[in-house]
Amino acid sequence: MKIIYLSDFNCPYSYIGLNRIMEVCNELSLDVNWEMKSFELEPKLTEVADACERYAIRNNTTPDNAKSEIEEIEKIAKSEGLNMNYMDLKLANSKDAHRLVKYCERRHPQTTQEIILKIFESNFIDNENISDKNILVKIATSCGLDEKEIIQFLESETLSIEVDLDMDEALSNGINTTPYYIITYKDERLMVPGVFDKESFRIAFEDIISGNIKNNLLPL
Repeated sequence: MKIIYLSDFNCPYSYIGLNRIMEVCNELSLDVNWEMKSFELEPKLTEVADACERYAIRNNTTPDNAKSEIEEIEKIAKSEGLNMNYMDLKLANSKDAHRLVKYCERRHPQTTQEIILKIFESNFIDNENISDKNILVKIATSCGLDEKEIIQFLESETLSIEVDLDMDEALSNGINTTPYYIITYKDERLMVPGVFDKESFRIAFEDIISGNIKNNLLPL
């Protein structure tokens, strides 16, 4: 089975959704080939921004409503074991984080999922600045990668175009938000826009494996 997922490290639902879908795959003992596609929600950020303020702007709502919605997202995450602190998140450009993931997919595939989860944790739980290359180096080395190798990579612009191409491809296919999952099993494919609860993911996997879903879009 292959699961391609479009995510951004600044998207709380991407974090919650990935946690859910990985838990279900583990519970069902599925052998999964994972691939993350980049989708930057804040590609123009040049400095750290206030998460609540940006949430209000992006969702066309008031600061008070944004605060309430963020608190609800935190509540959902914490009920699932993710001690999310979205309110104090240091919202920053995620391009280098996406580049690091692409580099690992090519050079260190065995560590990629671990690094992805640690970047999410760094951002939403530890509230570190994930645009800071030192933070990304720390994450990579904690997963056993060579410090000099990662510093050299991050100081380059390698794989920047690939990050941009992921988003261009998504937009050209009508995908304009995260998360988005493409689940392929043998000749069958299931598109899942948005984040589902664990039971819905479980049913989707069981259906696609049994052949009850074929080349379908599972609606929200």
